[in-house]
Amino acid sequence: MDVEENKVSVSSDAPTQMPLQAQNPNIMDEVERLLKGRTRDIRLRGELYRLYQERSWLRTAKIIRSWMIWVALIDVLTWGLNAILLPKAIAMAMLPPACILPPAALATAFIWKIPRAFQLQRIVLIAGMFLILLSVALVGVNAGGEFYERHLNIMLFVAITAIIIFGIPLAWTTMIAVMALGLYLFFQMRNPGVELGSLEAATLFFASGIVATVVARRTMTILAQKTFLLELRDKSRVAELADANARLELLARTDPLTGIANRRWMMEMLNRLWSGDSPRAEGIAMLMCDIDHFKLLNDSLGHGEGDRCLVKVAGIIQSSMRKNRDRVSRYGGEEFLIVLPGVNEEEAIAVAERIREGVETASLPNPASGMSPCVTVSIGVVHVPNVGAVSPEQLQNQADEALYLAKQSGRNRVVLYKPSSPNA
Repeated sequence: MDVEENKVSVSSDAPTQMPLQAQNPNIMDEVERLLKGRTRDIRLRGELYRLYQERSWLRTAKIIRSWMIWVALIDVLTWGLNAILLPKAIAMAMLPPACILPPAALATAFIWKIPRAFQLQRIVLIAGMFLILLSVALVGVNAGGEFYERHLNIMLFVAITAIIIFGIPLAWTTMIAVMALGLYLFFQMRNPGVELGSLEAATLFFASGIVATVVARRTMTILAQKTFLLELRDKSRVAELADANARLELLARTDPLTGIANRRWMMEMLNRLWSGDSPRAEGIAMLMCDIDHFKLLNDSLGHGEGDRCLVKVAGIIQSSMRKNRDRVSRYGGEEFLIVLPGVNEEEAIAVAERIREGVETASLPNPASGMSPCVTVSIGVVHVPNVGAVSPEQLQNQADEALYLAKQSGRNRVVLYKPSSPNA
């Protein structure tokens, strides 16, 4: 069974959580600045604008493609009806300019099917809209008579619908509006059936409508951008809150002095292991490790030296264990609880001896100890062939009994728990 590193800070069983990727502080500062100002003053620039475009492209592209396809379809159906209902000469006059629209619309829809270069999409959209508007206007111009002005009005209606529903930059919207008004004015000036006064009034009327539509589109864009900014801020705050909660959870399950897991985390890990949430090992050992005469060390050298001793011993224990498999926690004041999954009895004793020898070799001072001038540890070991043989509580009690025997036998030694022992 693969078991994660016993350090809480890197173990997946331990109470760690990978920090959520924080937004660029400069971007979030700009978001806060924009949200604190007036809504109508919102302007997205640089990276913030790129993020907005990236987020909104899919929706905008889908709307543009749908609009283009429907316009092409309506153009074909309209000409079909005209061919049936109108005199043949008029219908045939409408056909050449009507044939411009479907290819232009479908080509634009195709280019907007997947993300492409920003400038390419802009050029294609503007060119496509120009050809669509020109096609609608020329249908009326070629037909003449009542169709002349009617199709110019239809052209403006087509432009207005595009302006309203296309969530594109304001500069693009303005170009579409200018094209529509320019085509309207150009063909109306060539319309023999319209007087100059009527032309000026109609142009002013439609220009007012187009300008109002552009202003409405701008307002819709600003509100969409504000919604985007609010979402960015909310996500940032949620990420910060999640990160803070993860840090609190980590602190709650980490021993603040040694940096390894605390007793709470070890108990939760054991419960998961015994409940079957984690793969069960064939053979598992528990070691209860206690620093000999630790109280005398504190009394003689002070609690600062005692804390340094605990940190050193914790490091020695970690360096003596198998990486990504064994687990250790600070169980009490000077006690450490170690779990070794997937080991046999001899391997468990070997790990315990390695820890004991490592502490002894470190020569940490403990002059008040009656048995050695240096810090030593006593270790109780218990081994079971499988996890289900005993409960976690029984295993801890047995390891504690073995530790008691180690201390009774003179300390600085490893004792294996034996069920047949008279003191068991």
